[in-house]
Amino acid sequence: MPTVALIGTLDTKAVEYRFLKERVVAAGCEVVVIDTGVIGEPGFAPDVTSSEVATAAGQDLDSLRTAGRGAAVTAMGRGAGALLSTMAAQGRVHGAIGMGGSGGSSIVAAAMQPLPIGFPKVIVSTMASGDTRAFVGSSDVTLVNSVVDISGLNRVLRRVLSNAAVAVAAMAQSYASTAPVDSEAPVIGATMFGVTSTGVTIARRWLEDRGYEVLVFHANGAGGRAMEALMHQGVITGALDVTTTELVDELVGGNLSAGPQRLEVAGALGLPQVVSLGALDMANFGPLASVPERYRGRRLNVHNPAITLMRTTPEECGRLGEILAGKLNAARGPVAVFIPKRGVSSLSVAGADFHDPDADAALFGALRAALDPAIQIVEVDADINDAAFAVAMAECADWLYRTWRAAGIQASEQGRDSGTSHGGRGGGDERRLATAPAHQAVSIE
Repeated sequence: MPTVALIGTLDTKAVEYRFLKERVVAAGCEVVVIDTGVIGEPGFAPDVTSSEVATAAGQDLDSLRTAGRGAAVTAMGRGAGALLSTMAAQGRVHGAIGMGGSGGSSIVAAAMQPLPIGFPKVIVSTMASGDTRAFVGSSDVTLVNSVVDISGLNRVLRRVLSNAAVAVAAMAQSYASTAPVDSEAPVIGATMFGVTSTGVTIARRWLEDRGYEVLVFHANGAGGRAMEALMHQGVITGALDVTTTELVDELVGGNLSAGPQRLEVAGALGLPQVVSLGALDMANFGPLASVPERYRGRRLNVHNPAITLMRTTPEECGRLGEILAGKLNAARGPVAVFIPKRGVSSLSVAGADFHDPDADAALFGALRAALDPAIQIVEVDADINDAAFAVAMAECADWLYRTWRAAGIQASEQGRDSGTSHGGRGGGDERRLATAPAHQAVSIE
């Protein structure tokens, strides 16, 4: 029978958690209860005590009780995550559920986010109708709005918890009984925005026709982080990073930053990368009224009622070129950079709202000047959505991947002969395995 992990604070929410446990059991699953409470004694006996959770985080429960709320929440989330990840890896649990307000949801989310994509994760939360980025992260957590506060059972909360219990039980049953559908196809991670979707779609189809599986991520902050998390997990082994716009939001304080480490993971792992400048012409904000005062005089585009775009200036574009070059210069694997000379998005082509030759020139010039000579630049006299540009990127991604893979296999065989192996990801400067021997711009007219 599938088993669901129930994670939560049994000192303050025991009545609600007992009800949730009963509903999960009624839906056909066994339950392992992990107590994350630090204030008092649990209202019923858990399978994993809060003391064990604290120990898993390298802490002492008594010390956490006097350490302050923030420290306790962080430690219990980390400890529960360590225990839950071990249980999941050993096949002892097949799904996880928890509930809470901001604090309880934070503990449960921290425990769930390290779990693999596809492992069932459900949180019933009072925070589900607001900004949920902290609770979802780059994972596939399912959030259920509790509607009412989680403070005593009532007709609303009973129904919400019952529905959530059935949902996680069904997910766990499917997860436990369904064999993985993973294929042997090499997996490429690609990034896309609406303003780069035509080009990315053409490139994706070209690669799929040649045996690749392409995972496309919306470059909205969470998307970039999710792609790079799957690189860390070994799922994605190559990048078609067309839409690097998350760098803009990190630079100017927009809404869709993926954090300061964006575009560093593939390079650190030595994975092959084809990188372009998609949507570096724009920063992302919320509704027009939410745009910071310092940017109100800038060139703005109301993309929809929820999204306002801001055109990047030549100064910002120059800085973005330097930032991008710095990240790619540190890469340990093969890299190629593609420049679409007629526009980095559908909004910056001639005649469109964000067309700005000076800003584009600043971006391209700074990138050329700062990029390591070992990294090839391919300049195409087309915009980023042009079929010629898209196919050129896809062809390069295919060639880089095959060359990288062959070099990795050869290195592994040599390593076995000498007693060492790096599996195609380590060693020296592997950029030179599959890129031009000198810094050159290859123009495709």
